[in-house]
Amino acid sequence: MAVNFRKFRCTPEQVFAVLENGWLYPTWVVGASRMRDVDAIWPAVGSRLHHSVGVWPALLDDTTSVLEWQAPRHAMLKARGWPIGEAHVSIDVQDHPNGCLVRMTEDVVAGPARLVPTTLSDLAIRYRNSETLRRLAYLAEGHAE
Repeated sequence: MAVNFRKFRCTPEQVFAVLENGWLYPTWVVGASRMRDVDAIWPAVGSRLHHSVGVWPALLDDTTSVLEWQAPRHAMLKARGWPIGEAHVSIDVQDHPNGCLVRMTEDVVAGPARLVPTTLSDLAIRYRNSETLRRLAYLAEGHAE
């Protein structure tokens, strides 16, 4: 399981304002390249974001769905990226002096990616999620909605 932390200079509510806007997903998630649709009930549990991953012309259409949503403190998403696999991604936010502390945890749960040794996959995921949290911070701190 890969775990990343980052201090944000904003409130937990501002972090979740970005997460609640499904159309912003490819602006902060590394690897997501475009949005195709956002369920009308997003971010209700069970709702989905319909996105593509990759770079044109090698795009794969897939979805990310909400497993748990307790704004502005916790969200758990199921990110699909077939044929590579699926992961559970948790975003937890707590108050911190001058802002908040965001923890992102990602665990591969299905697909061929599970065959990669954990130490290697966690290293790659931590590297990617470091940039993902940097992008999320830019949006939240800039109060994107």
